[in-house]
Amino acid sequence: MVKEVVLGIDIGGSLTKVGLVTREGNILEKTVFKTNAQNPFPSFMEKLKLEVETLLQQWEGEIKLFSIGIGAPNANPYTGQIENPPNLKWGKNTPISKIINQTFKLPVSLANDANAAALGEMLFGAAKGMKNFVALTLGTGLGSGIIIDGKLLIGEHGAAGEIGHVNVDPNGRMCNCGLQGCLETYASVTGIKRTVFELMADMCENSPLRALSFEDMTGTDISDAALKGDLIALTAFKKTGEVLGNKMADTVAHLDPEAFILSGGLSKAGDILLQPIKTHMEKYLFNAYKGKIKILLSTATSADAVLGPAALAWLELGNTSNV
Repeated sequence: MVKEVVLGIDIGGSLTKVGLVTREGNILEKTVFKTNAQNPFPSFMEKLKLEVETLLQQWEGEIKLFSIGIGAPNANPYTGQIENPPNLKWGKNTPISKIINQTFKLPVSLANDANAAALGEMLFGAAKGMKNFVALTLGTGLGSGIIIDGKLLIGEHGAAGEIGHVNVDPNGRMCNCGLQGCLETYASVTGIKRTVFELMADMCENSPLRALSFEDMTGTDISDAALKGDLIALTAFKKTGEVLGNKMADTVAHLDPEAFILSGGLSKAGDILLQPIKTHMEKYLFNAYKGKIKILLSTATSADAVLGPAALAWLELGNTSNV
């Protein structure tokens, strides 16, 4: 029996992931390759075309491919372009939807990578069955996607939901976006590393983290140290949870979501991060919301990144046809 699928493409600054995904969220086949974001966009397209054709050849005669969903940083669904991406050296605006449509002769749906991830959580993941929630990706930066009444909140300019760039401290840390004191400079893998280095300067306690450079230190290193009772690592998670919980309480006041879904490298710390987040979110919540907002960890792994773009494609197909 021929399987009905869409092609999900997740474009990252380091890696691009491509997969064939069924309506139920089963990944039939996937592949990963280096984005080589410092090279021109045509070079990326050559590699993508080769990888997709190889993938399709393996399933020739066994699948019916309906469309393509793309999740990418700084993607604007209104223009079909990737606009001013900080980690992709492809120029100011890349008309990716048009080029991929011309290359593969299939309908293309485009979303910001964090927004696509939120749709993946709604259709296939921890938010299945929910209509109102916020997905936070705590990775190198802080990505976010907002679902309201079962639909992705996009906004007037295609850029709604940039929770990572709400202000924590006007005199705080400099952010790559050019602003000062953004949430992602505190609540992300990069942010917690900055916190650790500040604490190592202020605290006398021994820590295995002192042997690591900023570039070499990972979120896993900090999580492992905290799990072993390292005071510097535990304090870093406490401070991170306090800042993030505070801003999540603000988000609740704006949106009244059922839940927050946390994913990304920092979320792998589990309860070490969740407990201070919950404590401080509840502390700052307006009374009407207290005890009602769930904080859940995503069940998706980085290998499942194609599910978000695939969910985008399936939802678009559902809105435009009887597929």
